[in-house]
This record gives sequence, C-alpha cells and structure tokens, in this order.
Amino acid sequence: MTGTIDAQAVMDVLATVPDPEIPAVSIVDLGIVRGVDAARGAVRITPTYTGCPATLAIEQAIRHTLAAHGMGHLSVETVLSPPWTTDWISAEGHEKLRAYGIAPPSGPASLPAGCPRCGSMRTVEVSRFGSTPCKALWRCQDCLEPFDRFKCH
Repeated sequence: MTGTIDAQAVMDVLATVPDPEIPAVSIVDLGIVRGVDAARGAVRITPTYTGCPATLAIEQAIRHTLAAHGMGHLSVETVLSPPWTTDWISAEGHEKLRAYGIAPPSGPASLPAGCPRCGSMRTVEVSRFGSTPCKALWRCQDCLEPFDRFKCH
C-alpha cells in the first residue's frame, strides 16, 4: 500500500487543515507538516515548539481529514529535531497571517514589526508574551491597535 501514496495529493489534503490557534492559515502554510514519508506511510509533523498545547488537536485534525479523504491508513509522526523554525512559514502563510492581523516573523525581535493593520513601522513591543507562547504582543503607535507578532525562532 505504501507504494501507491501520492505525497503531493496528501500535502494538498493537509493544506486544507487549519491551524487550531490561527484558523486563517493551514498547518502546511505554517510549516508544521514536514512532509510525507511514502516508504513509512507517514505524515511527519513538527510542532511550533516542544510542548505546544495545540499538537494533539493538530494530530487529531490530520487523522480526521486524512480519513475523510480515504487516506486513513497513513500514520502521523511527530519529529522534534530539527526544531520548527519560523523560516518554514510559506510566503502565502506570511500573507495570510498579515491579513488575519498577526505580524509575521521579520527578523530579530529588536527590530520593529510592521503593523498588519496600517503598515506602519512605528510599533513597540508591549509584552514578550502574546495570545500564545509563540507570539509577542505589540502595539502600533500610529493606529494605536494592538497586534500579535510571531516570535522568530
């Protein structure tokens, strides 16, 4: 059965699975899906950080979606090394994050984040901790709106 796995078809199906914490982006957009190992019959994933509380929900969503598309025979393997990095977020994922109101990662945290609402670079970090552990809370000094910024790592 593993010889008949179409890795691209599996990736296309997984691209429909939204991230449980940021439903505007898929788990493929975020780079959580590392790939499909056809020889092992497995989907390989890496959480955004070790201990991410959404990992179980992501695994369940993957299994449910694969089963709904006749691919329930595939297993899900969590791979922690190398660790996930914001470099794995796709260009489309960056745009989806921005449209959703989250500043995508854009270099060192010491540099200003572009406001996803008005585009201003006159922004300040309010707290290293945002709505989830992988984001920080920022505020725009022009439109005065708060926003999350993905932490680079």
